Amino acid sequence: MFTKILIANRGEIACRVIATAHKMGIQTVAVYSEADKEARHVQLADEAVLLGPAPSRESYLVADKIIAAAKATGAQAIHPGYGFLSENTEFAKRCEDEGIAFIGPKAHSIAAMGDKIASKKLANEAKVNTIPGYNEAIDTAEQAVEIAKGIGYPVMIKASAGGGGKGLRVAFNDKEAFEGFTSCRNEARNSFGDDRVFIEKYVLEPRHIEIQILGDSHGNVLYLNERECSIQRRHQKVIEEAPSPFISDATRKAMGEQAVALAKAVKYQSAGTVEFVVGKDQDFYFLEMNTRLQVEHPVTECITGLDLVEQMIRVAAGEKLAFGQADVKRDGWAIECRINAEDPFRNFLPSTGRLVRFQTPKQSMFQGNTSALQGVRVDTGVQDGGEIPMFYDSMIAKLIVHGKDRNEAIAKMREALNGFVIRGISSNIPFQAALLAHPKFVTGQFNTGFIAEHYAHGFRAEDVPHDDHDFLAALAAFVRRKSRERAAGLSGQLPGYDVKVGQDYTVVELGHGGNNRYVQVHVDEFVGKSGVAQITVDGKTYAIESNSRLNDIRIEGTCNGKPFTAQIERGTVKNPLALQVQHNGTRIEALVMSPRMAQLHKLMPFKAPPDLSRYVISPMPGLLVEVSVQPGQKVQAGERVAVIEAMKMENVLFAAQDGVVKKVVAAKGESLTVDQMIVEFE
Repeated sequence: MFTKILIANRGEIACRVIATAHKMGIQTVAVYSEADKEARHVQLADEAVLLGPAPSRESYLVADKIIAAAKATGAQAIHPGYGFLSENTEFAKRCEDEGIAFIGPKAHSIAAMGDKIASKKLANEAKVNTIPGYNEAIDTAEQAVEIAKGIGYPVMIKASAGGGGKGLRVAFNDKEAFEGFTSCRNEARNSFGDDRVFIEKYVLEPRHIEIQILGDSHGNVLYLNERECSIQRRHQKVIEEAPSPFISDATRKAMGEQAVALAKAVKYQSAGTVEFVVGKDQDFYFLEMNTRLQVEHPVTECITGLDLVEQMIRVAAGEKLAFGQADVKRDGWAIECRINAEDPFRNFLPSTGRLVRFQTPKQSMFQGNTSALQGVRVDTGVQDGGEIPMFYDSMIAKLIVHGKDRNEAIAKMREALNGFVIRGISSNIPFQAALLAHPKFVTGQFNTGFIAEHYAHGFRAEDVPHDDHDFLAALAAFVRRKSRERAAGLSGQLPGYDVKVGQDYTVVELGHGGNNRYVQVHVDEFVGKSGVAQITVDGKTYAIESNSRLNDIRIEGTCNGKPFTAQIERGTVKNPLALQVQHNGTRIEALVMSPRMAQLHKLMPFKAPPDLSRYVISPMPGLLVEVSVQPGQKVQAGERVAVIEAMKMENVLFAAQDGVVKKVVAAKGESLTVDQMIVEFE
């Protein structure tokens, strides 16, 4: 067994590998860029080596620097995590040549599965179901149309070297096939330097289901059940679960056996994933093989009780798998939510900056420990006060729950999301909460088009209906009552000017455009002890009990005997005196005042926000990589104005209306904050 390994990655996956290595008594070496010098993975490792500047092409993607770091620190093996160099054939080969163990498959296996056209041929030879299609590179758009007609619409046009949703189009007719082929080819050439494109049948109502496999260097390969990954936004997974609520035991067995056959065909060693697309009649076809650890591996760890990182390390050290296929368990139900630094209410634009507050829900499961299950686990690479840099992907954390069945897992996840505190940047937690509450998700009736179908026009606050909206008003009144009671107890108050607690309040929910909601609330006396109140809202009674302190963001307690977790913050963007109450993905901003003050508040004129139509402003923090206009230039609506880069994505800003540029306020190369002005029109 190794005594020291280097982790050629960052963020939550680097922390994940460190946890298992330490459990096994193995020392760890972290590598980091200048942007990550204070990062959590650097602090957790036994040693750390600086690779270079923040951009990954100058740090995490430089194989020479990583190999040199391994040699300098005496690391006998390198774990690549996922992303970066994890599926780079040359890097795996280089490690082998330098006498450093690569904690992953052999270079020949990565090479065989890394090319979509070659891997599909291999799958055919291994008698794995493949989607009907044309597997040779296609030369012209006209040829693409003829092939598409031969296969039968709809078809999927894909770049051979594609990934992450790039180089992929669906065509339902000749025109779409012609245009899709041209777009795919250009996108593939620009993104991957490889313009080969192929065409295959598009499966209707498809589900994305993947099989986790594990192989050793002694010829043993097992499948560790499946993961359901159909909840995707723009081909990026959002929620994953294991097992799938859709497939039968017979389909699971057939898919597992085909995945094993494919892995054996390339002499696969280590953990890997074979991805399938599954039709509505449980017909399944091979998509691709990921020759690395997957982001969503924790859900498999929960239901099998296996530490996949430990298994990878043991296989890389030459050990034989210590169990057989019959020993692989499938206990309970696990769900993972990817918590990303993005604003769901602003079309999921990246959100970078400092984590002013970062508190995870209470954890009872931990990385590298598969003996403690049936609980909540958080895999993260950040901490309170840490920075979310613009140079890497947007994942803040992975929230994993394990329950005895799917309904229990969903309930645990909803409660865990309620307790996940992230301030300073935006996160997709409200969106996750809405997905988990959606009736079609709860009943398991979804496919890969679920988000595109149900949130076709983006995500809005009204897309998160609360099952009891008045509870939020009751909670606001409860907190306000507690603060009034505390203020009334302060000594030294002048007679006649002392704070009166009162029982009748009006909760003013602040709406858009001054469209507020006024709710009458009655609070009965606290019954003998602090932290207990009976609140009546619109005829409904809420008996709330909580020992949370007034300065806690997270408030925990019971309402009518049932436990709850919510978040309450004082001071909002709209009003510094308001309370922000958040529960089950729904967020309200509310003022709690006496009925007389509420009457006067209704008479206050609404102050409309300033007209910003003459400006192009930055919708997110990021790097201004291009300004396409100059002062005096006439610009038409829809014309390109600027390009902002954040979290490995380029975001193009267009003019909203015709106009003449008055001045360019921000310069190329400048780091922008959200809502910072870039261009002003006359």
